[in-house]
Amino acid sequence: MKRRLFWKILIGFWLTFFCIVHGTWLLFIVLRSEPSDYALGVARASVAAASAMVRDGGTQAYRTEIGTWSKYQRLQIALSPAATPSNDARPVLAQGNARSPDGKVWRIAFYRQPFSMWGIPREVVMLGGVGGLVFSAILAWYLTQPVRRMRSGFRRLAQGDFTTRLGPSIGRRRDEIADLAHDFDQMAAQLSELVAARDRLLADVSHELRTPLARLNLAIGLAKQDPTKLMVSLDRIAIEAVRLDEMVGELLTLSKLESGAAQNDDYFDLAEVVKSVVHDAVIEATAKHVTFEMDIGENESGEWIARGSGKLVSRAIENIVRNAVRYSPQGTRVEIGLSRDTGTYRLVIADNGPGVPSEEIGLLFKAFGHSADGFGFGLGLAIAQRAIAVNGGVIVARNRAAGGLEMTVTVPAVGLDLA
Repeated sequence: MKRRLFWKILIGFWLTFFCIVHGTWLLFIVLRSEPSDYALGVARASVAAASAMVRDGGTQAYRTEIGTWSKYQRLQIALSPAATPSNDARPVLAQGNARSPDGKVWRIAFYRQPFSMWGIPREVVMLGGVGGLVFSAILAWYLTQPVRRMRSGFRRLAQGDFTTRLGPSIGRRRDEIADLAHDFDQMAAQLSELVAARDRLLADVSHELRTPLARLNLAIGLAKQDPTKLMVSLDRIAIEAVRLDEMVGELLTLSKLESGAAQNDDYFDLAEVVKSVVHDAVIEATAKHVTFEMDIGENESGEWIARGSGKLVSRAIENIVRNAVRYSPQGTRVEIGLSRDTGTYRLVIADNGPGVPSEEIGLLFKAFGHSADGFGFGLGLAIAQRAIAVNGGVIVARNRAAGGLEMTVTVPAVGLDLA
């Protein structure tokens, strides 16, 4: 990553280190206006030791021994003739006189070294600089290693490799970077499923379109071979064109529902929607000698107000009702019941058809889902489920104990105050 993160960490560390050390140093200067007992003890001991040196060996012995002391101590102690007044303005912590072997009297003073606001010991600064380099290098490596792996993962994902996973490369990390890697894995898995679903949908659409197109070509070929059957061929072409138009319309509706573009916010009466759908389905049901038994429960207001897209809900209920009529045996009935639970409306549509194997009920709501025996479910129920979901509801399918399939549609209810 061109070491940009390293330099940011290093500069940040150095600035923080400088502020803390300098602030501590200034605080030390302010609080230590009076010398500590320890400092006074060191001063007295230093003066006593220096006096012994002068008495035993003179000034030469003093200078030789003082040369072995630390630089800081050498700056604090001073030797001067006792008869000469001192011109050193520094505060004296301890002082004394000593007579050298040559008979001269010397003044030995231990001064308090004045603090400078910039007098931070050089060793501390060097320690901070070297420590900052080491710390920044380790931290930058620790942070950038998983970031590099993630960049590589994003690059592979952008190139279409949806099997890319970052979790195994993160190891035992339990921080925010590990969480981001796990989120990446979930995203990659979801994208893989979406792409696979798209491919399946394209394959299913191609398969479904092939049949009406083949019939169109057959009708055209028949009309060319036998002009006397032109009208029959045109009728067949018209029928297949209608089927193609319906299929394309359903695909567009499904696409809008999945993208959220078909969403609409309005108030509608659910009972009236159900009655309208049943009224339109009577002709198709009568052709199969199938009847409707409708039971709309009691409601305090007499209205079944819901909020959302009435058109989408109507389309969903229509698909379920038509599906029930299609698979109902002749002479049977489709039962429709509408009731109200706490905060929701519950619409139950049940037929007396063959039902669906329990393990295949989930396929009912998948676009172009196919059962184990190759039977296809088309788009109707897939559109119904998404249309109800857009309006905040759910559809649940189950087999009836007495035979047939039961669809339960639940949508949120709203109060009467629409203002």
